[in-house]
Amino acid sequence: MLPIVDKPTIQYIVEEAVASGIEDILIVSGRGKRAIEDHFDKSYELEETLAAKEKWDMLEEVQGISNLANVHYIRQKEPKGLGHAIHCARSFIGDEPFAVMLGDDVVQSETPCLKQLMDVYEKYGCAVVGVQEVPRKETSKYGIVGPKGEPLEKGLLDVETLVEKPNPEEAPSGYAIMGRYILTPEIFDILSKEEIGAGGEIQLTDAILRLNEFQRVLAYYFEGKRYDVGDKFGFIKATIDLALQREPLREELVSYFREIVEKEGHM
Repeated sequence: MLPIVDKPTIQYIVEEAVASGIEDILIVSGRGKRAIEDHFDKSYELEETLAAKEKWDMLEEVQGISNLANVHYIRQKEPKGLGHAIHCARSFIGDEPFAVMLGDDVVQSETPCLKQLMDVYEKYGCAVVGVQEVPRKETSKYGIVGPKGEPLEKGLLDVETLVEKPNPEEAPSGYAIMGRYILTPEIFDILSKEEIGAGGEIQLTDAILRLNEFQRVLAYYFEGKRYDVGDKFGFIKATIDLALQREPLREELVSYFREIVEKEGHM
């Protein structure tokens, strides 16, 4: 629920899903995350208060949050990693392909990031992971894709291998998975048998590598700017960039930055 400018991070994720055509959303959370459920629920008391005070713009915004999509929730009872969290959603998803969006990854793009991956799935009918390139020294922060052969088309690669958080000298490339996936339901059987991997967790990256043994997996270099809001500096950058898209915040923020630069220049 960490806010970026004027709404919580999770809302940016949900809005991207909705803009991509997703209607049913399952949020997998842990203990102490009830505030997420409350945020997307209908707030009758608040709506009545805003209506009584004739704050129509705020009322419309509040009503819009609860009407974004059909949002469902399930709790991950033990912190066993991303792979385990995905497996918790098995009964909800059933035998359908599905999207995974990580809550720490906010992406700003002209075409929603998830929609870009969905378009690839519609064309090729297989699992797709969203990637962008990172410096070699940062590969230990990500799941890294090792591509196979030449690109199928611009930004689209066949996956040969995947490694979870490799050291720079062991990384097969600089293509890092950036919190967006389209997966097929076969992943669930793999996850149910997956052993503990890097960091003492059930790694989704390991399961996708197993999937790739019998079913094609693609990596798509999506267009857009991605922010890691789980990182302090990434969160600050997201806040600044998104604030600059809001008027009149933009004018005030630019003026404030000029003051800082002038002050720093005289120190």
